[in-house]
Amino acid sequence: MTKTDGMPRLKKVLKTSSLSIAFLSLLMLFGCPGSSNKPPQTNPSPTEPSGSKSDFDGDRAFSHVRKQVEFGPRPAGSAELEKARGYIIDQLKSYGLKIITDEFTATTPLGERKLVNVTAELPGESSDVIVVSSHYDTKYFTEFKFVGANDGGASTGALLELARVMAGKGKPRMTYWFAFFDGEEAFCKEWDDCHNPNPADPKNPLPDNLYGSRRYVAQLIAKNELKRVRAMILFDMMGSKTLRLGRDELSTRWLQDIVWQTGKQLGYDKQFVDAVEGVGDDDHSPFLKAGIDSLDLIQLSTYPEWHTKDDTLDKVSAKSLKTVGDAIVVSLPKIEDRILSRAK
Repeated sequence: MTKTDGMPRLKKVLKTSSLSIAFLSLLMLFGCPGSSNKPPQTNPSPTEPSGSKSDFDGDRAFSHVRKQVEFGPRPAGSAELEKARGYIIDQLKSYGLKIITDEFTATTPLGERKLVNVTAELPGESSDVIVVSSHYDTKYFTEFKFVGANDGGASTGALLELARVMAGKGKPRMTYWFAFFDGEEAFCKEWDDCHNPNPADPKNPLPDNLYGSRRYVAQLIAKNELKRVRAMILFDMMGSKTLRLGRDELSTRWLQDIVWQTGKQLGYDKQFVDAVEGVGDDDHSPFLKAGIDSLDLIQLSTYPEWHTKDDTLDKVSAKSLKTVGDAIVVSLPKIEDRILSRAK
């Protein structure tokens, strides 16, 4: 009933029955069908946009990247990295996760440095572990200011957001360790420029890189926990506005296949490409050497700002962070299926 055809009839009813007064009151209170008094439309939550492929929020991840960049250059052992670490830990605690820090002293070409690995644990139904990781330090440079927006910042921001999303889903089937490695970057200009003494094997000096991830694996071995870790996923340089992730030739193929196929199914085929990405070495290498299936998500060969002063916040995109976040969130149940089915 509309206002134009309803009012004449209503006047006749009012003359014949006092009950119509109550009827009129109801009309005035609730309005007529088709009027402007419809139930209010529910606006989607900013963290779960309409049509989103997962609960991963690219804008939240980007805000973490911005915060890392605001701390400035964050080489291992620096005061700036300590501030960044405090921020990371505060965020992880706010998600209700258990925090484990491992402080150690590393011998570097610049002398001994205090380094700290940070792990947030999300217990699952199984004690078997999937590690999802990033390095949170930036490359040491003296000739220019290097803030590492994509190289260190993007992966750290994405990992923080992934931890929030996973913690909000309740108890997972497998246990998750969100690992933030210190000291991924070399102190010398190139990884092969310098080496460190190896007391255990003087003829084979230790490399000037991967300090945190090598320590992480060594601790797993020392604590007899290596067999618990069933897969490792590494975020590294995956926030570029022109995101193009090729397949790292060192990564475990079945992990790579799941994530790449999922990415394409979600409509991200232009970002997950079937080209080879030559990395050489990264934080997944110590895990691979220890027999742990591992995957590296990295854009190296097509990111010209790598290790330059131009690796700044304007090169990073919330959309790219969400692309990777969506692909991983949707892939993880498939990865769990694969691992758990092999355990039977």
